[in-house]
Amino acid sequence: MQILGFSLVESILIIVTLILASISMRLFYVWYTRIRPRKPSTNSDWNTDCEFQSSAIIEEHHITFSKVRNFTWRTTRDRDEEWDENVKFDVREIKDVWFIVDHFHKIHGLAHTFLSVEFNDGRCISFSFEARREKGVRYHPWKGMWRAYELYLLVGYEKDLLGLRTNARGNKDYLFRAVTPPGKDRQLLMAIGQKMNQLTKNAEWYHSLFTTCNTSIVEVVNQITPGRIPFVWRNFLPGYTPKAAFKLGLIEDWGGLENTLELARVDELAKSWNETDDYSEFIRRKMPTSPVNEG
Repeated sequence: MQILGFSLVESILIIVTLILASISMRLFYVWYTRIRPRKPSTNSDWNTDCEFQSSAIIEEHHITFSKVRNFTWRTTRDRDEEWDENVKFDVREIKDVWFIVDHFHKIHGLAHTFLSVEFNDGRCISFSFEARREKGVRYHPWKGMWRAYELYLLVGYEKDLLGLRTNARGNKDYLFRAVTPPGKDRQLLMAIGQKMNQLTKNAEWYHSLFTTCNTSIVEVVNQITPGRIPFVWRNFLPGYTPKAAFKLGLIEDWGGLENTLELARVDELAKSWNETDDYSEFIRRKMPTSPVNEG
């Protein structure tokens, strides 16, 4: 059977090609006329858990954060909200840097990653790149592809940011001690503070593939040590980052990958937290001591 001199298969291919071309042109038109002109904002009616963009005062040996989130979560809807001002840290007192992987979805690759910095006085402060949401707006990866959310850098206590995930949401969470060369931990904290100040003045778009929780961490790390984290597909599927981080020597080896994963998992222990002991100390009780700190 032929249509206008073309075979049936050729005719189908032509029709499919025309349809795809039409869809592509339509998407390009929508992108160019409606999405591309959008400008990220620093001022909107934000949801209360991302209401304030923190800033940092950076000195030679100290860094001071404004608007440090200090929420107490009983459930995802029941919480006490508090933001602390002028929270000061001595960068010379950094004990460890921790890499956290939060599995929030049944698809293993879909996960959230963020960092915690532990100090010698026991305080643990967390930093999380997220999609900033206006009131009444929920996050969806598809929407995040089309300039729907601004990039948000949240600073808060670990018992808030990680406790929300381990206890209020009941997610599967891993806490890995990062391997940081001498002085790089201080540079990392300073670079995070600088990024925070940039976002306070100039908003940026979040993107579900290219400007995410994990790719933003990679960018900061490579800013300090160029090429430290190579371009790999796992950067775009954060649930698979522990294996890549282990192979690259970015996290400590606690007896092989499987044993490291077992020791790093904290959500099961966190669920037994009595809310009296320090949360961060409690979830680290079964973890190996860093050889650096032992020395």
